[in-house]
Amino acid sequence: MSEPPLAESPPAAVPVWIVGIGASAGGLAALEQFLAQVPPASGLAYVVVQHLDPTHKGMLSELLQRSTVMPVREVLVAQNIEPDVVYVISPNAELRVSGNRLCPTLPSQPRGRRLPVDVLFSSMARERGARAVGVVLSGMGEDGTLGLQAIKTQGGLTLAQQPESAQFDAMPRSAIAAGCVDIVAAPGDMPARIVALVRAQPRAEPAGAEADEEGVAAADAVPLAAILALVHEHTRHDLTFYKSNTLLRRIARRMAIHGLASMPAYEGFLRQNPQEIDLLFNEVLIGVTAFFRDPQVWQELKEAVLPPLLAQRGADDRQLRAWVAGCSTGEEAYSLAMVFAEVIESRPEFSDLKLQIFATDLSADAIAFARAGHYPAAIAHDVPPQRLARFFTQHAGGYLIDPRIRETVLFAQHDVILDPPFTRLDLLSCRNLMIYFSAPLQRRLVALFHYSLRPGGVLLLGEAETVGRSQALFKPLLPKSRIYARNPRGSAIGAALFPTHRRPVVKTVNQETSLIHPYTLPVNLQSLADQVVLQLFSPAAVLVNESGDIVYINGRTGRYLEPAAGKANWNIHVMARPGIRAQLSVALRSALQSRSPVELRGLKIDDEDTVMVDITVRPLAHPKALEGMVMIAFRDAMPAPTARSRRARVAQGVDAAVNEELIRSREEIRALRQEMHASQEELQAANEELQSTNEELQSANEELTTAKEEAQSMNEELQTINGELQAKLDDLALAQSDMQNLLNSTDIATLFLDNGLNVRRFTEQITRVIHLREGDIGRPLSELASTLIYPELYADVKETLRTLAFTEKQIATTDGQWFSVRIMPYRTLSNVIQGAVITFVDITAAKALESRLRKE
Repeated sequence: MSEPPLAESPPAAVPVWIVGIGASAGGLAALEQFLAQVPPASGLAYVVVQHLDPTHKGMLSELLQRSTVMPVREVLVAQNIEPDVVYVISPNAELRVSGNRLCPTLPSQPRGRRLPVDVLFSSMARERGARAVGVVLSGMGEDGTLGLQAIKTQGGLTLAQQPESAQFDAMPRSAIAAGCVDIVAAPGDMPARIVALVRAQPRAEPAGAEADEEGVAAADAVPLAAILALVHEHTRHDLTFYKSNTLLRRIARRMAIHGLASMPAYEGFLRQNPQEIDLLFNEVLIGVTAFFRDPQVWQELKEAVLPPLLAQRGADDRQLRAWVAGCSTGEEAYSLAMVFAEVIESRPEFSDLKLQIFATDLSADAIAFARAGHYPAAIAHDVPPQRLARFFTQHAGGYLIDPRIRETVLFAQHDVILDPPFTRLDLLSCRNLMIYFSAPLQRRLVALFHYSLRPGGVLLLGEAETVGRSQALFKPLLPKSRIYARNPRGSAIGAALFPTHRRPVVKTVNQETSLIHPYTLPVNLQSLADQVVLQLFSPAAVLVNESGDIVYINGRTGRYLEPAAGKANWNIHVMARPGIRAQLSVALRSALQSRSPVELRGLKIDDEDTVMVDITVRPLAHPKALEGMVMIAFRDAMPAPTARSRRARVAQGVDAAVNEELIRSREEIRALRQEMHASQEELQAANEELQSTNEELQSANEELTTAKEEAQSMNEELQTINGELQAKLDDLALAQSDMQNLLNSTDIATLFLDNGLNVRRFTEQITRVIHLREGDIGRPLSELASTLIYPELYADVKETLRTLAFTEKQIATTDGQWFSVRIMPYRTLSNVIQGAVITFVDITAAKALESRLRKE
């Protein structure tokens, strides 16, 4: 038995799970709620990316430190990623994960069009795959949506804040609307869900391949079969050939997302929620891909593989055919097209050769994404700048594939297990697809690939894949890069087993003919008779909806309708014969508007045909189920008169009135044609003006959109700064309250003066010495009235400010009290003198005791 291919060497250490958290306006409160609920020893690393003002010093790390016991570090230089640490982006930077390091770089986009959350998430998806968790919190705009899609594609976990709990819900709503969010929850509930899911998957999946096939536990075999049957019934795709361990891991992940403890419970959940079947199916089809993945492979393909393949093409066959099986979102197919374009440019002798790439995948969503050819800005990490400038154009915050490259790739949804293969291929790329299949299916596919390739064709596999024991079918061309050449003698070994859609076998049973009593009549004689009458005498007819789509055909309509070339299209407007198409379209529109039948008499089916047809177009109002539809009936009419009959009629003479009517009709037709031609020219001129106006409006709209994005970005940055400053103000208000309570608790009268010896602050006890009110803030010390017998107070304060040496004196008051007056300079935290502080300590009791002791 062939062993499934394994990775060449396992990773040295299991990488740390990374939780990327993206936020913008209003995100500070959500971040604090999230981090406050994170267990101190979760074993995960947390990376926070928020839209920050590039010109403002960041305070995010010190603000978040109040919410968690984990260390919070602002990433200023590249550093290793450690578990149970919170990493915070610095202003005017982007964060990327590279290996086990977190690397800050300068932003690649100008201010106002930066998407730092997408940049982080995309790098996490590329480097961590299924061990990446993306979280989108409060914010404006759509930053984070593309990044979550990338994480979702690689099997990671995606979360978004409940829009109702977000101060600004644009970012969470955008991610939820894109259909790439696994969990929608409040920020405080997310950490428990994340940790529970991570602990439910203690064993990491291999980065490039699945583990060996193992036996499925008896307890899991029955529910697994039932779940696969549900998927097959719902999607028409059979997953039984996939490795059981792969399926169990994917199912366990979906169970953890929904908090289900057993597979039978998940099976019941699937039956009650059919949309979960689609999510599970897409989960199994997760594809790991990137532009120019494994650069050495593409370099060898460019230098050592493609030139010989191009040289094999003869003068009568100047097209190279390639098939990229399991293309996922299209990066692999586009990479091949770019390399081919570079080879053609460097080898002028091949300039007349064309490339046709068939890129297929089982996932309809992945094919739709690939067809659009629009990728996030994070692909700049994989695509060299020269290729990025040549084969891409910047569009909507990302990159759009050049149309010349796009035209060489034909995308199609295709099941490599069940659908027939593409043939007459020069190159077949099937990278990291067979690692998910069982060993028997791998052997079958290798034989099928051998059949699909031309003599001299090349097979390209993933770094963790081999041809197994099918060495006679393929010989290694570049073993390290997993590039194989088709062995022309391999066909003699055995025939390829072609995939077909399996259908239930219908067993034919010879049944004994039963005798019917001659006097026994059918139960419903009228129904049977009606069917016979309809078959013998009813005209050919079709039932169409308001759009002209044919929903039912009665009788033989081949004389009047024919399939249109190209993709199958069952519409009356494209299937009607040329001679009746225009009149039939007008009649159908007229019948729908007037809700009454329209008759067309004596129409020629083709210009050179003598067959005539009468058409009845009848809108239906009854029965209720057919209301709004139209029945179109065709009846053969008398053939057009032959040339001999027309000559005979002319010989007998033509009615003068008829002749005049014919001439008048021709003149009217000529006038109508001239008028239509003039109207057409006017409409064309108006259309050109409108097109010019539309281009100007489009240009203005693009400028306004750019300005709006910049304004929105700055608004988000200001919201972030406002949140940080508000947090600082709360801290300052709390500190001021603490200081006020501290001063009041000491029961010491204190007076604060500025450099001009004006009152800046005082405590409540000062009123026992100096008569002060709130309105006296800012008054000079020299204008204050006090009970102190201390005329030198003003001079002593000035002397203290000059010498910076404090003074202390015992001063009596006019009412017989004594105070120890201490004058000190006021120093700020930066050791700057900003006035003076005068304290008044009541020593009346000490003076009275001293006086009594002296008398004794």
